[in-house]
Amino acid sequence: MPIFSPLTLPNGAVIPNRIAKAAMEENMADADHAPSEALVRMYQAWGQGGAGLILTGNVMVDRRGMTGPAGVVLEDEAQLPRFRRWSEAARAGGAQAWMQINHPGRQMMAALGQETWSASAVALDLGSLSKRFHTPKEMTAADIEDLQRRFVKTATLAEAAGFTGVQIHAAHGYLLSQFLSPITNRRTDAWGGSLENRARLLLDIVRSVREAVSPSFSVAVKLNSADFQRGGFSPDDALQVVRMLNTCHVDLVELSGGSYEAPAMQGQARDGRTLAREAYFLEFAKDIVAVATMPLMVTGGIRRKAVAEEVIRSGVAMAGIATALALEPQLPLQWQAGQDTCPELPPVRWNNKVLASLANMALVKFQMARLSRGKATQPDVSPVWALIVSQWLAARQTKQYLRWMRTKSQA
Repeated sequence: MPIFSPLTLPNGAVIPNRIAKAAMEENMADADHAPSEALVRMYQAWGQGGAGLILTGNVMVDRRGMTGPAGVVLEDEAQLPRFRRWSEAARAGGAQAWMQINHPGRQMMAALGQETWSASAVALDLGSLSKRFHTPKEMTAADIEDLQRRFVKTATLAEAAGFTGVQIHAAHGYLLSQFLSPITNRRTDAWGGSLENRARLLLDIVRSVREAVSPSFSVAVKLNSADFQRGGFSPDDALQVVRMLNTCHVDLVELSGGSYEAPAMQGQARDGRTLAREAYFLEFAKDIVAVATMPLMVTGGIRRKAVAEEVIRSGVAMAGIATALALEPQLPLQWQAGQDTCPELPPVRWNNKVLASLANMALVKFQMARLSRGKATQPDVSPVWALIVSQWLAARQTKQYLRWMRTKSQA
């Protein structure tokens, strides 16, 4: 199937082609933690770049749980006009625009001053950087019920804002992924133990969102193909969870992998596996294609047209592209015009894998910041400089977030 052929989803919605702009961590909210003008400008570039599907970066379902200090939060109707501008920019070229909705759980920096929660009270193991994160509190049944309501509320608001779907984030070690993994879920109640119990929260959220939104509004899930940690969420677990999702009227499942502890989404694993430099998770997807009744999407390192075509030929419905589109937002149009463009960042080969992961993310954010200002990207920027800029900006944004939270608590 050619990458520029349309894809009809189970709910009848049509994605114009098989290329998706995958989610990236932007941290570009305004002072109200709504979409900033810079964020809208960046999505205007992507929206006009030729991708069939535009996925936003994390939108938080709870202002107390942030993946970054300048993350976008959607809890109520107060800032809906700004969210409408965001969705309009993403849909400028005719693409579907889906909001990725998420909660970080234990993967929230301690500097943000909030209590963190998880399936169980298991701290992050990041070596010397572990102290930057609190040991989480194990969630109660009431906490879990509140979280489910928040995902549903954010999804319905996304539809009201003009987005054409949501993607429920259950990968990369965030909260729903923490429930799925036996490393972070040591519960003995209805949400722990067997895989069916560990998947209960994800399935309940998916079903509740599906019931709350219009039939034509797409509901997708981002799922780890594996945690890439010994004793964690395995490829067989992923296959079984996809079987469970078959009954939930899901329109698309995106397969990725890893977490803060094992950033396989950047080509690094902690369990000894060697990941290919492009289409990291394709080998896992091939097994899942055989059991999935919904279309699958694979994201992870894709930057060449030939690799995207290989993904589609394998039976996967969508090729998700992240970093390459941060470098060249017009990439799909260039491929369609016959150009063999291949945007790439130089790999960060530092011995400290956690710092290397942070530097890699900083390099991507550096490119997005330039896009948001209407400037050309700069792939050859020093990773040291990008990391310094990123850390300085995060410190400033953290102070702004803490002020915003004090204002909210006073109100």
